[in-house]
Amino acid sequence: MTSKPRIAIAMGDPAGIGPEIAIKASLNREVRDICDPVIVGDYEVLARYAHTLRKSPPENVVDLGAINVNFLTPGESDASCGRAILEYAGKAVDMALAGEADAVVACPQTQSSIKSAGIDFDGYPSWVARRTGTDPDDVFMMLVSDRLRIAHVTLHLGIREALDLIDVPRIVRTLTATQTSLQRIGIAAPKIAVSGINPHAGEGGLFGSEEAEIVAPALEQARAAGIDAHGPFGADTMYLDKSADAYVVMYHDQGHIPAKLVGFDGTAALAIGTPVLFSSVAHGSALDIAGRGKASSSALVWAIKQLAGANNA
Repeated sequence: MTSKPRIAIAMGDPAGIGPEIAIKASLNREVRDICDPVIVGDYEVLARYAHTLRKSPPENVVDLGAINVNFLTPGESDASCGRAILEYAGKAVDMALAGEADAVVACPQTQSSIKSAGIDFDGYPSWVARRTGTDPDDVFMMLVSDRLRIAHVTLHLGIREALDLIDVPRIVRTLTATQTSLQRIGIAAPKIAVSGINPHAGEGGLFGSEEAEIVAPALEQARAAGIDAHGPFGADTMYLDKSADAYVVMYHDQGHIPAKLVGFDGTAALAIGTPVLFSSVAHGSALDIAGRGKASSSALVWAIKQLAGANNA
């Protein structure tokens, strides 16, 4: 009998909804049927949230003692919370690297709190890259839902900076990471659709020349390397082609807007190109409802199912 994969759940912002949804997800029957969840966080914080939920404190916890629960106010995240967020995630990643966990799912972080702690953080993909000793230029984000898998050539950057970074090698690296990740979750020969940069993919040069100068050559290189990549397509119509196994877009909003419109509560953010399977939920810490027992764990449950399924593929 094959043992179930062990999924490490990094608790996220202790002042946000992370502890609450971690508890709910770890107790979810469907989750427990397919994996062994372990929460990486602070036991005392989890016990406090469990009391609000009228649940027993979770038993399977890696307790880091990263924050003093006596000085914690739900909904009020600060620098100490920012440091704790990455301490939880870091321990979970280290467990995966050591073979103590098969994958990591991170509850939502609060970027402003991490920044106030003086920590350089521009999102989980590049942070996971550094934590695992991977070149950050080889790591990207792919949003995954029942309907869509969307990988991003650039992510949390101003649009001017993002445009400066988009070049042939970066697009090829994104396509390579996308294909590898799709094969890792069981799609042997994935078909990948690729967006343009400009409206209507440049409309034959009418709205810009980047498609002909950058995207098309990248697709040629990718196809020569055995990647079944097609495009460039207009990002507003590309998703109508449901035959693609994944879509590669050039910058944040080309991918995040459709992903969140189609399935906000059922979307996971997967870091691709790293030696560990790492996902985070695609929503924030919801500080406005933290500590009230109202938060939905559906996105976290969905993310856990995807990683557990990848391990069983």
